[in-house]
Amino acid sequence: MRTTQLVYHSYSDVELTAYLKEGDRAAFEEIYERYWKKLYNETFKRLRNMELVEEVVQDVFSNLWMKKEKKNIDNIYPYLLGAIRYQVYILYKKGKTPPHFEAPLDHLLLSTLQADSLFKAKELKWCISIWLTMQPVKRAEIFRMKYLDDRSTKEISEILHISQKTVQNQLLHAFSDLRAFLNRIMVFLYLL
Repeated sequence: MRTTQLVYHSYSDVELTAYLKEGDRAAFEEIYERYWKKLYNETFKRLRNMELVEEVVQDVFSNLWMKKEKKNIDNIYPYLLGAIRYQVYILYKKGKTPPHFEAPLDHLLLSTLQADSLFKAKELKWCISIWLTMQPVKRAEIFRMKYLDDRSTKEISEILHISQKTVQNQLLHAFSDLRAFLNRIMVFLYLL
């Protein structure tokens, strides 16, 4: 490792972001080295396609470098995660990749007996999978463990080494947010 890289390696994210904004290539390279693997893994969880994942991660970093002066970034890693999630959402929306979603959540389906039912199982799974990509990583993981892996809150708390109350709170927040998200989608579909 060159001396310059060693120096940048010790900089905080805030310092690196400030240098990046000034056009410092070494700061950008340090940010890339620090976070590309995490972003790759987060993207792969959502797309399960190595070529698309590489393209998305590369696009996010390219965009970061090209528009560095215009970006108002307080915290680089959450910013990059948000950019990744947005790119994944765009791919889903364009239909370039199906959302990765393994198991049904039948208990969330609207009754097919209801005349005003707007969702079928396939569309609901797709909406939920998009919603999951927008959730904080830990909340999405808890949601998947509970409703896809069919684990109890106690099992989840033991696996993740967090309290059972934290698991329950995350699930409450998840359901509240999911319900609001699905309501917005239904209103949108109704207006179409």
